Amino acid sequence: MPPPGLTLRPITDEDIEWVFRGLSNPEVIRYYGVSYSSLEDTRDQMHFFKEIEANETGKWWAIERLSDRQILGAAGVNHIQKIHQKGEIGYWFFPEYWAQGLSKTVIPMICEDAFGRMGLHRIEAVVEQENTASAKALLACGFTHEGLMRDAEWKLGRWISLDIYSLLAPEWNAQKLNRNPKENP
Repeated sequence: MPPPGLTLRPITDEDIEWVFRGLSNPEVIRYYGVSYSSLEDTRDQMHFFKEIEANETGKWWAIERLSDRQILGAAGVNHIQKIHQKGEIGYWFFPEYWAQGLSKTVIPMICEDAFGRMGLHRIEAVVEQENTASAKALLACGFTHEGLMRDAEWKLGRWISLDIYSLLAPEWNAQKLNRNPKENP
């Protein structure tokens, strides 16, 4: 079954409750670098969303289903380095929306904005090695696996290894032409 129509909309202060619901859920944060134990603590995340946008070092959106305006998760780009024209993609979904192909819809939406409006040349994805679903989605969206950073981070009392993936603007543009040959001049 194809994924439902989705949109990315700006995250606002009024979204704090669903952000907390996601970033306090043990299943969601299993492979995610941020978690919160209270609604009050989640204000740090809301501040982060505003700060990276104001500093032009990132942008995050609510992933919303068009048919009923249901929030499915969040996605965005962090760590934008203007001098290098690169940033890092991130996304998470509520567990009830896993295994529906949504990542393969959302990742290209983020890439379109990052390579277009943001003017990036490179998008990176850093993925915990055990997060095979995210790795498969990135590869399906044209990202290249560049390598493994062994024992790169200490998390929950153990070392974890991280895979790094990337997609370059020329690769993205070539993929777009392959998907939409009528746009090829």
